[in-house]
Amino acid sequence: MRGLRSLLAAAALAAGLVASPAVGPAVAETAQEAPVPAAQKWSFSGILGTVDLASAQRGFQVYSEVCAVCHSMRQLHYRDLTGLGLTMDQVKAIAASFTVPQGFDDQGAPREGPATPASQFRSPYPNEKAARATNNGSLPPDLSLIVNAREFEADYVFGLLTGYADPPASMKMQDGMNYNRIFPGHQIGMPRPLQDGQVTFADGTANTTEQMSRDVVTFLMWAANPEMTERKQIGSRVILFLILLTGVTYCVKRKIWSDVH
Repeated sequence: MRGLRSLLAAAALAAGLVASPAVGPAVAETAQEAPVPAAQKWSFSGILGTVDLASAQRGFQVYSEVCAVCHSMRQLHYRDLTGLGLTMDQVKAIAASFTVPQGFDDQGAPREGPATPASQFRSPYPNEKAARATNNGSLPPDLSLIVNAREFEADYVFGLLTGYADPPASMKMQDGMNYNRIFPGHQIGMPRPLQDGQVTFADGTANTTEQMSRDVVTFLMWAANPEMTERKQIGSRVILFLILLTGVTYCVKRKIWSDVH
């Protein structure tokens, strides 16, 4: 298992991919084994957990103002934002603020225009080659399913975003790399994306690095699992029904066998 993790960590580092998060110390701090992020408390944790929609809305703002510069979310359309509690008018206004490809004109040249609710989230680069050329050969991963795609899921992504620090004096950093406590090998191509005060929230929520990281991770969890709340609610109802049915069945059994004895 350790050998497999080492190979995966080396492959991720070579590709310059971003991993998952947590704040706090890692259990293993060696380049040979991926660090383990500290467990966080999330609103969506547990069988009764639900996505904090206010936090997810702030997270969408963080993604739009910071992360969307480099990372796409090709699995999402603007109309999906109604799942965050936004009205269709709000969604139309948000979509219209982005310019997306809209086919070709009569001369065959690419044409762009305002997005509509039916449009996919705008991608920052026209293709993979352009993305790599802009990022020193690294390909910023699509964030649509990033939480589900990483071991430790939300904890990893949060740890990654909050894990930037100055490298130890004994560690030699490669050119263009940044030290991160959580990333396998501790050298990551992505510069620190979030700084205190970088995004201003309309509801007055503190805009610390930790808060912004928590909000954007909540948004990414919702994006990867938009049906989570409904699924858990259905599951809870089923469990309650089965408990009630078990109780009724037991009472009927007692009644029937009491006559026999």
